[in-house]
Amino acid sequence: MSTGLRFLPALLCAAGVLAGCQNAQPGRPPVAAAAAGSPVDQKFLVNVDTGGIALNGGYDPVAFFTDNKPIKGDPKIRSVYRGAVYHFASAEHKAMFDADPARYEPQFGGFCAYAASVNRVSPVDVKYFEIVGGRLILQHNQKAWDLWHKSPSESLVKADTNWPGLVKANGL
Repeated sequence: MSTGLRFLPALLCAAGVLAGCQNAQPGRPPVAAAAAGSPVDQKFLVNVDTGGIALNGGYDPVAFFTDNKPIKGDPKIRSVYRGAVYHFASAEHKAMFDADPARYEPQFGGFCAYAASVNRVSPVDVKYFEIVGGRLILQHNQKAWDLWHKSPSESLVKADTNWPGLVKANGL
């Protein structure tokens, strides 16, 4: 691990506190990987666990859209997309994802959208999710959710604007 990346988990944790995300989990740090959106200077950034599993250890990304709730996926039903491993609750969900993975992948690399709106990177809790304009948006905690929803349209524009810089600064 390069010297700069060795400190990434601590920096992400500190950034989460500043972004209203008090409960960052340094024991399970986000990992930069070849995933999540368009590359910025050929870099990507995605929130995966140490095993490369997206969505807090394997929640089904399609279930957020079809069931309107987080559902833990089965590790035996999986796909890899842009370097991140996704688990699915059913073969049907896997087929839907495989047909259009960009539709179902979480925005901002699966990191906290509020944190991205204030130019930070923070992990998420999947119970704080919503679908906005067909996009899966995740938040870190209730405080981040509340801060985001003070001005959700403005927050989304800011997060979209900040994301390329966050990828450039933190991605691989």
